[in-house]
Amino acid sequence: MGADREGGARRRPGRAVAYAVCGAVLLAGCASMPDSGDLRDVESTPRQDTGVRVFAMPPAENASSIEIMQGFLEALTSDDPNYDTARKYLTPEAARAWRPQLSTTVLANGPGIEGDRPEGGREDDDSHTFVLTGSRVAAVDAQQAYAPVAGSYRESVHLTKSAKSGQWRIDAPPEGVVMGKSDFQRNYTSVNKYYFASGTRAEATGQPVTVADPVFVRSKVDAMTQMVRSLLDGPTNWLRPVVRSSFPTGTALQKGVSGLTPDDRNRLTVPLNGRGSRVGPVKCAEMATQLLYTLRNLTPTLESVELQGPGGHRSCSLTQERAESVAWEASAQRPEYLYFLDGRHRLVRLPSGGTGTGAAAVPGALGTGDEELRSVAVSRDEHTVAGIGDDGRSLYVASLASGGSLGNALVTSQGATGDQRLTTPSWDARGDLWVADRDPRRPRLYVLRKGAGKPVEVAVPDLPGDIQGVRVAADGVRIALVVQKGGTQSLLIGRIEYGDKPGEEPAVVAPRPAAPDLEQVGAMSWAGDSRLVVVGSEQGGVHQMRYVEVDGSALDGPAPSAVTGVKAIAASEDERVPLVAYQEDGIVRLPSGGQWQKVDKDGTAPVYPG
Repeated sequence: MGADREGGARRRPGRAVAYAVCGAVLLAGCASMPDSGDLRDVESTPRQDTGVRVFAMPPAENASSIEIMQGFLEALTSDDPNYDTARKYLTPEAARAWRPQLSTTVLANGPGIEGDRPEGGREDDDSHTFVLTGSRVAAVDAQQAYAPVAGSYRESVHLTKSAKSGQWRIDAPPEGVVMGKSDFQRNYTSVNKYYFASGTRAEATGQPVTVADPVFVRSKVDAMTQMVRSLLDGPTNWLRPVVRSSFPTGTALQKGVSGLTPDDRNRLTVPLNGRGSRVGPVKCAEMATQLLYTLRNLTPTLESVELQGPGGHRSCSLTQERAESVAWEASAQRPEYLYFLDGRHRLVRLPSGGTGTGAAAVPGALGTGDEELRSVAVSRDEHTVAGIGDDGRSLYVASLASGGSLGNALVTSQGATGDQRLTTPSWDARGDLWVADRDPRRPRLYVLRKGAGKPVEVAVPDLPGDIQGVRVAADGVRIALVVQKGGTQSLLIGRIEYGDKPGEEPAVVAPRPAAPDLEQVGAMSWAGDSRLVVVGSEQGGVHQMRYVEVDGSALDGPAPSAVTGVKAIAASEDERVPLVAYQEDGIVRLPSGGQWQKVDKDGTAPVYPG
């Protein structure tokens, strides 16, 4: 049983779900017992996106050891909430000890089975060992966090025949759950849960800044309750050092709560234990905001959340409109303009939501053309611009206001050529400016607090190569880096940590791949709270444009339509804004549901704020 889900934008499933049980009517893709004893692999089956819940069949009377092995693996891909049917393939002792929620191993195809079955197909003995094999693709841990994994998979599974009943059962099952990629994509969906950046507030509003933490949940197994529990359990280990939750330690759903769903007014009531109900109104509003932002991934029509304490006591209630006043979220900030460099290498802009092509020079020193530019970055509030001089050597910061002066360069590179000097800079929501110096003699990453003053060198102790491109997330705690090593350029996501002591340098740590199958990444941009758009190629492949998740997982939905010769890409966290590219014929944009359109034949270096 399985499904292939390939492509781009995050899936937002609807609320209606059909239910069916295998056995009453055999559905295509249902787990069923084989009708012969031949040894075979349990394959991931083709995509059947029916929205139907599928349940496995229990073991048949006097099933062979091979049939028990195959039936168990198929039961792992069903929509059985607690894997009760899969446990029926285990001995009572193994069923009690088995912990499927601890991990999910994803293989390229369904697990292969190698066995020690006696020659001639007899089962005269009462003990068999099979070996599950395959090529690893990814692993999901107990926190539901996804990570790409490569290499071979081999794990032994032992079966024994009960002396009392004469039935074969598994007494040493595999660790956690194992399934093929297509079954994983049918069974699981990626959902962002939301926390707040530690010690960070948006420069423009002073609000706490939200940070998306993607996890995978079983899409047809009470996904909303799963997500509430996951949110209350806290952030994943990778993100934990740089975010906070407004839920007090020990907050949980009240005992026995399940099946959470909005009412007919699209309001969700969440009953919390005593730990979660003893908070003030400000903290409660932040808690409700975390829930609302998290659960709208599953139910886009969700309009409000109400938190209740023991006895039905109402702690607080929050609407979508109110949530926007509680916290700053990048994807809710619609940029006013698209910016790029015209044929005179001066900074110009167009309304981001318009269809026109008549760009106007920006006010201020970088719109005059007196200083020719190579690339730019506009602050999130669209009040300030950072520009790299045409030779790539110098970084300037100027106001987007009439009459503003340029001033002296804040960072200068000594690289021998333009490609060995400064990268395109990038702003985060608190007004800090990031840029890398690609000088091979002394490569460095800098941050300029509030886009001014002396640049601070950022430590990058675990980076496997030299930085060629930088895009900091709006939240200021994650950074996307194009890193070159040897003949490859890969995309990594690093965590930004600040020291506890005043004046201590920040560091980018724990880099992880966001596009593990791309070995030549040429351009990238943030395109959502946890999503980027990337231009690159696989080994020996042609250049392509695709969306990728920060955890390295594949995204469901279509990739952007192809356009040739892309040298730079611009996207906004607000997914309503058109994608923009600079390619061999100038600047083009891709409206939602449309085709690429010419914007400016002489333009270069397009950017949205950030």
